[in-house]
Amino acid sequence: MKLNLNIQPLNTWINKTGIEPLVIAGPCSAETEDQLVATAHLLAKTGKISALRAGIWKPRTRPGEFEGIGSIGLEWLKRAKAETGLPTAVEVATAKHVEEALKAGVDILWVGARSTVNPFTVQEIADALRGVDVPVMVKNPVNPDLSLWVGALERINNAGITKLAAIHRGFSSYEKSAFRNEPMWDLAIGLKTLAPHLPIINDPSHITGNRDLIGYISQKALDLDMQGLMIESHIDPSVAWTDAAQQVTPAALSDIITNLHLRKPEVRNTELNDKLAELRNQIDKIDDLVIQKMAERMKIVEKIGQHKRDNNITILQVNRWDEILHKRTSYAKALKLSTEFTEKLLELMHSESIRKQTEIMNKSEAGQAAEKLTHA
Repeated sequence: MKLNLNIQPLNTWINKTGIEPLVIAGPCSAETEDQLVATAHLLAKTGKISALRAGIWKPRTRPGEFEGIGSIGLEWLKRAKAETGLPTAVEVATAKHVEEALKAGVDILWVGARSTVNPFTVQEIADALRGVDVPVMVKNPVNPDLSLWVGALERINNAGITKLAAIHRGFSSYEKSAFRNEPMWDLAIGLKTLAPHLPIINDPSHITGNRDLIGYISQKALDLDMQGLMIESHIDPSVAWTDAAQQVTPAALSDIITNLHLRKPEVRNTELNDKLAELRNQIDKIDDLVIQKMAERMKIVEKIGQHKRDNNITILQVNRWDEILHKRTSYAKALKLSTEFTEKLLELMHSESIRKQTEIMNKSEAGQAAEKLTHA
């Protein structure tokens, strides 16, 4: 089912200059007037930035940490905009933030990950936006919940905001990896599938937490047809008051953007389209066979479930599962399939097999209980 969002194309409200890729950049936090304005001038000088971002109110995990310079920073943003011509963007988390940002002439607002996770907060922001024509971007929630992300976008859209975009900034995870927040690209792709016309901006700074990986994530985001990037940039990241490790200098940001490869989502060359159609047709045929074989496998699973039920055998056979994992992953590796992909596929099939066998067992037990009640 597609989302019924009433939205305007991105290039009508932010990327009017046609700069590609679209990049929103600026410091994680507005710290001082000189720091913000100087950074803005350097960013504007690159000629590669579409808008200036800065954190004014900073929701922090623990009290006592720097929680943003506050409303005075909005005046600094006004000066930066006046001197560079760059539109400005800030995060808002309350109705009061919305009111103050709009009064200060901020051009773009965004709803942060900690706010998106709370429908009450999102609704408060949405109510404050009614009757206002301002672009709003919504970051994914901290936890990997597509419904929360969708719900926040719907609430903002229902308030009459048609200049709407999503920001993919990654998700919290207990598993340790190279990233600060796991990209979980499948969730961003899921959102794009539900709302094909909704612009999605990638935030490689918060995904990586490491400036050295920003280029890598930025390229992957563009390859997945995301419409732009939000990257934190500071005149001197080494002395930044927040998130120093993930910020880059304007010069470094310029280099990152220069090295990105832009690819088109559509091919207009007839010969190339014919070749793509031929290859996709081959994939379609193989997919049909895979689904057919999967259905055949599940029919055998049902027979196994019936056999286990009739002979009072437990559903889970750990030794058999270990054997399947070992044999299939070794075979898949020989066929150049990644171990991670193979394990995920096998786990998915195993989970469905357990579900089917459990269903057979439960039906049997329910039938026996009904029979006892009949003869009681």
